Amino acid sequence: MKNKKKIKWLKKPQSHDYVAALSYLTLIYNGTTTELIKKLKAASLSEFKAKDIFRAANVSLLGISNSHVEKDRKKIKNGIALSPILLVRDQTHGRLIIADGYHRLCAIYSIDEDAIISCKIV
Repeated sequence: MKNKKKIKWLKKPQSHDYVAALSYLTLIYNGTTTELIKKLKAASLSEFKAKDIFRAANVSLLGISNSHVEKDRKKIKNGIALSPILLVRDQTHGRLIIADGYHRLCAIYSIDEDAIISCKIV
C-alpha cells in the first residue's frame, strides 16, 4: 500500500497561483475569468479528499515521472508546505475545474488518495 504522509499546507495560496489560474481559466471561459479570480481570492479555505476532487474534475492522474509531480512529491516527503489548490465549480457542465494545483493534487494522490486537500473553491 502507499505510504501515508501528513501533508503540510500554507495558510493561503501564493499570488502566482492566482496568475496561473487566470491563465488556465481564460482558455475555458470567455470574459468571466477576472470575476472568478476575485471570488477565489475572497473564498475561505475548504478541505476535500484527493480522490473526491479527481472524481469531480474527471481528469487523468499524471504519473510520478512528470517533473512537476515529482518536484511536489519531494516537497511532501521533505515536509515542505504546499499551496492550497484553486477550484471552480462548472455547473453548466457538471464538473469541477482545477484552476491551479493539478500537479500538487497528482503528487498527493500518488502518496495517499485519501489525503485531505486544502483548497479554495467557488
